[in-house]
Amino acid sequence: MRRLLVCLLAAAAMPAQALELELRGFYDLNRPASLDYDPTFCGLWIANEGPEVILVTLDGLELQRFRSGLSRIKAVAVEGNGLLVADGYGRYQRLSKSGDPLGDPFRLTGTFSDTEGIAVEPDGTLVMVEDDPARILWTDPNGHVLRELDTSRLDPPLTEPQGVARDPRNGHMLIVDDWEGSNSLFEFGADGALLGTTPLIAYGTDPEGIAIRPGSGTVFIAFDGGARIAAFDYVPTGGAASDPDTADCMISGLRSGPKPV
Repeated sequence: MRRLLVCLLAAAAMPAQALELELRGFYDLNRPASLDYDPTFCGLWIANEGPEVILVTLDGLELQRFRSGLSRIKAVAVEGNGLLVADGYGRYQRLSKSGDPLGDPFRLTGTFSDTEGIAVEPDGTLVMVEDDPARILWTDPNGHVLRELDTSRLDPPLTEPQGVARDPRNGHMLIVDDWEGSNSLFEFGADGALLGTTPLIAYGTDPEGIAIRPGSGTVFIAFDGGARIAAFDYVPTGGAASDPDTADCMISGLRSGPKPV
């Protein structure tokens, strides 16, 4: 019994399996700034700081693009059957996936202005990242702040948070820190606790956007340096959980090659 107790205590003290990334390949895209995966189309919605939002297949084939009522689109997220876009200047708009406005551009309650990335939780909570000041905000759909985290006070600090993606399998959040920060990937638990960081310099510079396709264990990271999107095989901290995404789609057109340094 004593031996069993010692083994159980030792197992409990062992660290959880850390996040794993294995590069699959790249495709080019000019100034990618924000990504989100759409299981309906098995594709990626992309904002590149221009006036349009773009839908592409997982290997970069463009399916559609359209404008919003904003001067530019800095961040994009799938929200239910539509999209939520932000201009990075404090204005937002909801759109259908065919580009029809679901209302006029608006400002959320609060002082949000420098929104770099958005993720949507199943209950409608918005998770937004800003880099000035560096923080993560949890708000209701109307922008009322539920929680705020100053990421510059983390160890290590997350000083330039950009894109954010939520893994529906476990609620973990992945946030990229750009070149002016640590050029790294930060992983947070569903409770907002920092789980670990992964340097990205071996794959590219200035990461701006991120999206997760949980059905295939794939994560996409958009690098402004080199203007391309990298696809990785991805296992979150603690290992993969149940898989809610059964869409049948493949990545067929990625370029492989030596990793940039």
